[in-house]
Amino acid sequence: MSCYAGLMSGTSLDGIDAVLVDITTDRCQLLAATHDDYPQALLARLRQAIEAPTQVGLDELGELDTLVGEAFAAAALTLLRSSAVPAAQVRAIGSHGQTLRHQPRGAAPFSLQIGDANIIAERTGIDVVADFRRRDVAAGGEGAPLVPAFHAALFASPGQTRVVANIGGIANITLLQADGAVTGFDTGPGNCLMDGWTQRHCQLDFDRDGALAAAGQVYEPLLARLLTEPYLALPAPKSTGRELFNLPWLQERLGDVQLSPQDMLATLCQYTAETLAGAIAQAGAGTVAELLICGGGALNPQLLQRLSRLLPATPVCSTAQYGIAPLHVEAAAFAWMAHQHVQGLPANLPAVTGARGLRCLGALYPGAVTAT
Repeated sequence: MSCYAGLMSGTSLDGIDAVLVDITTDRCQLLAATHDDYPQALLARLRQAIEAPTQVGLDELGELDTLVGEAFAAAALTLLRSSAVPAAQVRAIGSHGQTLRHQPRGAAPFSLQIGDANIIAERTGIDVVADFRRRDVAAGGEGAPLVPAFHAALFASPGQTRVVANIGGIANITLLQADGAVTGFDTGPGNCLMDGWTQRHCQLDFDRDGALAAAGQVYEPLLARLLTEPYLALPAPKSTGRELFNLPWLQERLGDVQLSPQDMLATLCQYTAETLAGAIAQAGAGTVAELLICGGGALNPQLLQRLSRLLPATPVCSTAQYGIAPLHVEAAAFAWMAHQHVQGLPANLPAVTGARGLRCLGALYPGAVTAT
């Protein structure tokens, strides 16, 4: 058995997903999975840092790096306890960290994830591979999305065109062509606008099961304005984040219009569905045999219904039908990337990120050190 662990917290900031997988040349089998919420005080500080980056001082950035590292280490230890797999049997942990800022274009491109991997290695005694995005950025790429390479390894079906939609805070698609070609890009908001609006105006973490959206009506003038966002028309490779799609961006387009929470969430849910459907068309997918959904959006039946209506000829299903639950796919991807790093193999796809070539991603932080 070749065990790797994956740790992931995405743009939804809904906590740390941890998985343990057995990875061989031709398979990735899930052995265990856990989820740890961020402590409320840390969550509030992370939201503040992401929403108001110019107000984050060096002391705050350093403290958050440490605190997130401790939270990720605790999540890894929880995973090991729940699985009853000894740390000595885990070859490495792939830790994505928490993205604070993603700016892959401009004079000084960067993608910043925090969560000190030294702390994870020290607390667990296991080798940690982290900092996956910056090598791709250094090679001229977007540094995102990185999951398409894993989607290709796990879900590609020769002779059949499939699309994988990863709907987290930000959504991305992977187009798995029948001939083996793989492309993909960030499509725009997944859950981030819906979650942010619900948290601010409804005092709820999220719209459970899309119930509020289901009770509302789409406000077409706002939807039309949202669909004019220039990012949506940009050619791939492209990636985005909360730096663009956030509540101030939404409020600017809403103006003085007053909508009920139900109508606003119906509109935002439709926006996510339409941007995903539009991206699939933009990617030139043609006839798609299946649309596989992963990420938190897979748990929103209202979003899936709207996607199905927009893509009536395409079956929409969960990645669970292919052996891995939607909430575990992204963490498993970073376990797989740790495996790729240990084996000295690439984990990016230049056709997706725009990098100058294939690269082995991440940096290794040794766990237990044997005295000589």
